[in-house]
Parts: sequence; C-alpha cells; structure tokens
Amino acid sequence: MLARMRRDEHDALYRLMLESFPRDELRSCEDQRALLDEPTYLPFVVRGEGDEIVALMTVWELDEVVFLEHFAVSPALRGGGLGSRLLSELIERYDRPICLEVELPETETARRRIGFYRRNGFYLNEYDYVQPAYGKDRESVPLLIMTTGGEVDETAFARLRDALYREVYHCPT
Repeated sequence: MLARMRRDEHDALYRLMLESFPRDELRSCEDQRALLDEPTYLPFVVRGEGDEIVALMTVWELDEVVFLEHFAVSPALRGGGLGSRLLSELIERYDRPICLEVELPETETARRRIGFYRRNGFYLNEYDYVQPAYGKDRESVPLLIMTTGGEVDETAFARLRDALYREVYHCPT
C-alpha cells in the first residue's frame, strides 16, 4: 500500500500532517519541503480515491535504525485497521529496528497511542528524551522513544538519541 510520495504531492502531505500533529511536532511547510532533497529522508503515502493522500509515513533511513518521524491516517479512516496494516508493511520492508517518538502517557489519547504501537510490535523505552525544536518559532517537546525488536538498554538509547539529534534534527548531542 505504501508508495513513495511524488514531489507534486508535498502540499497534500503537509495538509494531513497539519490535521494530525501539534504545531511544535512539525517543521514549517518550507522546511518540510526542503527535506525532499535529503537522501536518507523518504516520505511514503497511501493514495485513496482520486489519488487523494489518505495516510502518510515519513521515515529516515539511518545507519542502525529507521526513524518513523511522522505517521498519520486521515481522520475519516482511523480505527479501521489501516494504521496497523501500514506499520506491518513498514516493519517487513526493513531489516533493521524501527523507532518512533510518542507523547508522554499523561492523557488518555497518549496512552491509547502507546497501546496501539505496543500491539503492533513496538516497545516503550522509558528514558528521558526531548524532541528538539523544529524551528525558532517552535518549542522542544518531551517525548518517549519506542522501538521494534525489544527495549534498548541505556547505552543503545544514548546512541539512538544522538543519531536522531545529529541526522534528523541537525543539533548538537
């Protein structure tokens, strides 16, 4: 189901991102578009009727891990199993662990989201982690990291965090 996003679909992809994520968990539209020139950044989409983008997964193919940065399903299609099928397809696609960020389990929505990822093969790593600010007009966000293949120890977590900070967020570790 997952297909590479075409460059002319960027605005549609970004609209779904705006519907699905808090402002501080997104880059500006221009900064997001600039990622299309990054060789390790891959935006995948699912197209519905009329080629409308109904789901997205943006990933970074890093040396030791694949980082699922953004994952969203159109609100009209949520709860129907599409998200689980897409995660399964992503996990089958790669021969290395996949990681993603989740909000702290402080709300019912955040707890349900963590449960969804757990049911789909991810493990929660309860080490302190902060997503760096996506821009000067954005705030950093305390989050947690989930991984496939099991929980990671503190040393592996530090390597993972440092790789994300360096390769994805372009900030010092």
